[in-house]
Amino acid sequence: MMEWVGELPLLAAVAFLYVVIWCRAGATYLLGRGARKAADRGRVAAFLESPNVQRATDLINRWGAPVVALSFLTVGFQTAANAAAGLTGMPARRYAPALAIGGLAWALIYATVGLVAFRAWFELFVLSPWAAVAALAVVVVLIGILLRHRRRTGGVVAAAAALPEAEETSPPVDGAVPATASSKDQTVEG
Repeated sequence: MMEWVGELPLLAAVAFLYVVIWCRAGATYLLGRGARKAADRGRVAAFLESPNVQRATDLINRWGAPVVALSFLTVGFQTAANAAAGLTGMPARRYAPALAIGGLAWALIYATVGLVAFRAWFELFVLSPWAAVAALAVVVVLIGILLRHRRRTGGVVAAAAALPEAEETSPPVDGAVPATASSKDQTVEG
């Protein structure tokens, strides 16, 4: 597909991918702006009501440009976030810096880790399609387990582990001095 990009020097690959993301994400934003004007018609209305676009629209309305910039670090949410920025009428003066920062991060990641990982998986696929599918399935399962774990724990495993220590050292709510073992002994003896 884009193997030739991997053969470019790193700076040239990043520059090319940066132009690609500006064209692709910028076009998605502009299509969203145009769709906003034609929102009452057929497929556009169905797209606007889709769960991904609704979620992205809510986040854009609440957080704005940082959501657009961070969307470039995701898979599947990126297009919805850029479309939502256009659909919600995010001003271009706020959208362009978000695209510049997020697009650069995407280009750097894709030019380095992304292409290498894809090339390795494709070479495995050529050698053994079943092994490549199995490897992809393992990655999907691991991501699913990680997401499920984060949902269940709220992503705060370290804070929960440190909780018993915090209870021992934190002062009581009413401002009284906590009783230690030695002060209890003194109270009992005296």
